[in-house]
Amino acid sequence: MIIIKTIIQNKLFSLGESESEGEKNYREFISKLVPTVEKNKIIGVRIPTLRKYAKKLDDYDEFLGNLPHEYFEENNLHAFLIERETNFNKCIKKLDIFLNYIDNWATCDSLKPSVLKKDLKKLLDSIYNWIKSSDTYKIRFGVNLLMSFYLDKNFDSEYLSVVANIKSQEYYVNTMRAWFFATALVKQPEKTLIYIENKILDKWTHNKTIQKAIESQRISEKQKIYLKTLKIK
Repeated sequence: MIIIKTIIQNKLFSLGESESEGEKNYREFISKLVPTVEKNKIIGVRIPTLRKYAKKLDDYDEFLGNLPHEYFEENNLHAFLIERETNFNKCIKKLDIFLNYIDNWATCDSLKPSVLKKDLKKLLDSIYNWIKSSDTYKIRFGVNLLMSFYLDKNFDSEYLSVVANIKSQEYYVNTMRAWFFATALVKQPEKTLIYIENKILDKWTHNKTIQKAIESQRISEKQKIYLKTLKIK
């Protein structure tokens, strides 16, 4: 396990050094975006490069089992390797393990295995378990999946209630809740607007939802003007 870990770390450092714009500037940029990750734990490898490496990597089960990882890029690589899983149940098992180690929004949001769409009904059980946890990134991950997979033809108004009822003081939970409701205003405007008009969400998430909706190009100017009147002062 140590040998595999060392090989992968060395490769990641090599990739970071070979980035066209240089490792240092990109590290600086990323460190500002993910303040929950210590700067010395960021190598400086761009996401497209990591995804390309993940697709080519063979015999990576030992790497997946060697948690926790040391570097930000190792966690991102882990996420992209999980996305290669083609078996629904195996993917859920890998997620249940890995979600315990996610420590930033970027890794969390980049993880979206397409195999999960094969059984959206069954997936809901896992989503609800993650949302019910006390872990910031398990909750964020669950809400992100609801936003990504369940606001179109698979929509049920129950999902709005589930996200509205999340009680958290965590910034990275509530920004995702706001993103969820802002997206729902686009895709399911009538049922979602009720939550905004009746001020069902906590003040911060309510106002952040309106802010995100107003910034969206998928919301009409007329809708934006109305949403501005619904802000909580």
